[in-house]
This record gives sequence, structure tokens and C-alpha cells, in this order.
Amino acid sequence: MKLPGIKGFDEEAFNKYLKNTGWLMFGKIISLIVNLAITRYLGPILFGDLSFGLSLVAILAAIGGLGLDTFIIREVIQEPSKRDEILGTSIVLRMVANGLLIPIAIGIYLMSHSLSSNPGYSLTLLIALLAFASFFKSFNVIDSFFQSQVQSKYVVQIQNLSLIITSIFKVLIITFSLPLIYIVFAYILDAVILATGLIVAYQNRGLKILNWRFNKERAKFLLIKSSPLILSAVMVTIYMKIDVVMLKSVGSKAVGIYSSAQNLSEAWYFIPSAIVTSVFPALLNARKTDLSRYEKRLGNLYDLLVYINIPIAIFISFFGADIIHIAYSGKYDGAGPMLSIHIWSGIFVFLGMASSQYLIAEGYTKISFYRTAAGAMANILLNFWLIPKYAGVGASIATLIACFISTFYVLLIPKTRHQGIMMLKSLFLITAFQKILKR
Repeated sequence: MKLPGIKGFDEEAFNKYLKNTGWLMFGKIISLIVNLAITRYLGPILFGDLSFGLSLVAILAAIGGLGLDTFIIREVIQEPSKRDEILGTSIVLRMVANGLLIPIAIGIYLMSHSLSSNPGYSLTLLIALLAFASFFKSFNVIDSFFQSQVQSKYVVQIQNLSLIITSIFKVLIITFSLPLIYIVFAYILDAVILATGLIVAYQNRGLKILNWRFNKERAKFLLIKSSPLILSAVMVTIYMKIDVVMLKSVGSKAVGIYSSAQNLSEAWYFIPSAIVTSVFPALLNARKTDLSRYEKRLGNLYDLLVYINIPIAIFISFFGADIIHIAYSGKYDGAGPMLSIHIWSGIFVFLGMASSQYLIAEGYTKISFYRTAAGAMANILLNFWLIPKYAGVGASIATLIACFISTFYVLLIPKTRHQGIMMLKSLFLITAFQKILKR
């Protein structure tokens, strides 16, 4: 089957990249099916507890990563002889940070659980175990090493193995009607498999983890260099997850219903991500050789992402309630309006992904951070206002507005304003009509 290309891009390279992501698409589809089954099985209240725990821990885990990934890759490439020192120092820093997540996550919940209409101390254990699972992400330093060696295939194989094992485990949980805590164990199992797989893959290359060593000066250097990225990672995670955490003030059922809509709405985000990633090299090449072609390619990319989203968003706006009813066997029927609203956030997320490539190509990393921070702050403020009035529907509206603010923040900056205007033309199909009239 021939995949659709983008006008102005190397169609052969584009199709080759997308075909090579078939494993990713397969994994996403399997995950979607299993997660739909888990969501049905748990029901709104228990699924709400799980979603709240995952979102809270995700925000804290952004701190635990310490923004080190990029710097590990760079340092290993620049100083290959210092590999053991770089990896050893990085994993100690991450283990300390991720180890602190467990008491911090529990503390945050215990201080705020009174906000919920149905607080339960069983959720304390759930959060502690999910935070414990994040501890094993410390071994992702090995992933960064493989990236520095252009050997990410090892990581992909490990991820696929983990997906298969944990999916089988989740199906068994449903089959034998096991309680929520076993699903939490599935997340821990996933983290353990990934960590173990990374260690085995590293050792199989003739390298030894026991040779890793910690260096205090290297630790100071890495922390100083990565500190801006820590804040950036936290902002991104708050931007994406804070609505679920704040909605807990209404109750676990409200969180579960909203999360069921959110998960369906975001299930296909990997598709535009793959498209944007596939054309990024072509954008960089055009910027070096022909600025006019560079701008044209950006415009074509914006157009394509809008064309993909609008028909889907319109369809789901009309049939959101029916989709929710069929997908979840009637257990989450209140999520229909939330899905119909939330699906429109995708168009701004997609345009945001594409314009982020422009900001990276131009070296405007600070602007990229500021736009994310603006979206995060808008999401928090809007949720404070809308959730008490409209619960999950309010959270959906807040997400939609926050995504718009974040994406079109570039309009406020003179040197990036023309990109915002290009995206607006794509959004309102102005460029589409211009192309039709030129024929």
C-alpha cells in the first residue's frame, strides 16, 4: 500500500520512514485495545484512581529524569573514553532523584486528598507503587548510550518484548477478575522488564555496569547544564497531565470519566508525531539551501496536519457519545461531550508539534519553553475556574484553550509571528482555497 506523501518533500524517504514505524503502530494498537479492556473492567471510580496516580507520578517523574538524556548522548559522543564515568554519575543522580519521588508523591497526596469527595488511603499505596515503578527509569541512561551509538534497535526490541508480556498479564488480570493493585503491578513489571532488558543488552555488547563510577565534579557539571531542561520537562508534563490531577477535587468517578475521553482523543497522536519527525530532516536541508522552499514545506506540513485532523474532529464531535458508549459498553456514557470537545485540541497539538520543529531549526529553544509554560499556566488557571463549575467538561474546555494559547504563542513574538500567521491560514483553510483557485 502506498502511503500519502507531502508536496515538496522526498516522497520515497517519507514513505520509507512511515513504513519503518509499522512496529510502533502495531504496539500502539495493541496498547489501545488492552487499555480499552482495562478501562471497561475497572469502571469509572477505580479507573479514576489509577489515572490520578499515573498523572501525579508522571509530573514528579519529569523531575526525576533531571533532563539528562540529551546531555548523556552528547557527553558520550564527545568523550567516549569517559563512558563509564558519564553513565555511572548519571544513574546515581537519577536513582537519588527517583528515590525521593516515592515519599514526595505520598506526601503530596496525603496533604491534598481531603480535597476529594471520596478520599481513600488505598490510593496512597497505589501512588507509592507507581512512584516505585518510576525508580527503574533510572536505567534509561543505557537507552541514551545506545542512542549515542545509533543502536536504538536494541531498545525497540526490549520495548516490544515488554509490551507483549505486560499485555498478556493485563488480559489475565481481567480474565481472573483481579483487583486494581494487580494492574499497578503490571506497570512495575513493565518498568522492571525494560530496566533488565537494557542491562542485558548493554552487557551483551561486552560492556560492564560494574565498571561504572560516580564523579562528583561530573555530577555538578551535568546538573548545572541540565537544570533548564528539568524545568522544561516539568512544564510539558504539567501542561499534559495537570487537568487529571486537579479534577480529583471533584472525585475519582469524574477523573475516570474524563480520562476515558482523553485517552481516546489522544490515542492517535503518534501518527502526526511520526509525520513531523519524518519530514524534519527535509526541513533542515531546505533551510540550508533554499529559504523559500523551506517556508513552503512548513506551510505544506501545517496544511496536511489540519487536513488529517478536521474530518476526524468533525466526525467525533457528532458521534462522540456513541463512540464512548460502544468503546466502554455504556460504563462511561457521560464522557461523550468531553470527547467531542477534547478531540479539537488535537489540531492545536499537531500544529504545535510542527512549529516546534521550526523553533528547533531556528534555534529558538527559549521561545519553545515559554510557549509550553504559557500553555501550562493557562491550563492551571482555566481548570481552577472551570472544573468547579463543569467538572470534566470544564477540564476539556481548559485543555482546548490552553493548547490554542500554547501553539499560537508565536504570534506574540515578532520574529516568529509569520509562522503563527501561516498556521492560522492553514487552520481556516485559507491556503487550501488559494491552492484550489490557482488550478
